[in-house]
Amino acid sequence: MGIDGVIEPIYFLITSIGFIILSFIQFKKTGKTIETIYLSILAVFFIVCFIILNFY
Repeated sequence: MGIDGVIEPIYFLITSIGFIILSFIQFKKTGKTIETIYLSILAVFFIVCFIILNFY
């Protein structure tokens, strides 16, 4: 494994799981705010990127 410009799909999955956890904590703490919506959108975006990189 070297630095050759290839981004492994597992990094997108790990990042999306992190955003899901953060959005859940944010939602429980403050409710539905713009930050919660932003974190949820980022989580969905990274999951979609993971699926695209893994299966296409």
